[in-house]
Amino acid sequence: MAKFTIRVELRNADSSDYEKLHKKMAANGFKNIISSGSGNEYRLPTSEYIHESSTLSRSELADLVYGIAESIKTHPAVLVTESVGRTWLGLKKANPLSLN
Repeated sequence: MAKFTIRVELRNADSSDYEKLHKKMAANGFKNIISSGSGNEYRLPTSEYIHESSTLSRSELADLVYGIAESIKTHPAVLVTESVGRTWLGLKKANPLSLN
């Protein structure tokens, strides 16, 4: 199964727009929490998500995310990268009560 990292930028957006984005992304299976090998969970930077798929290509995933983001603000910026591994520093630990 391919692992992807997705970054979304909404143009001329406010915090309520990003809240809508997060809800729509979560409803479509995108997560903003990443797990370490030791089982700790960390929150990704704002409007960055991870997703796993065995059926969607990077391009198809970008189209899907673009559609979600554009339903909130026109002309969003979307970046999708396929990952073979991730390393991070400085991410905040996720709230254990958080669903996404």
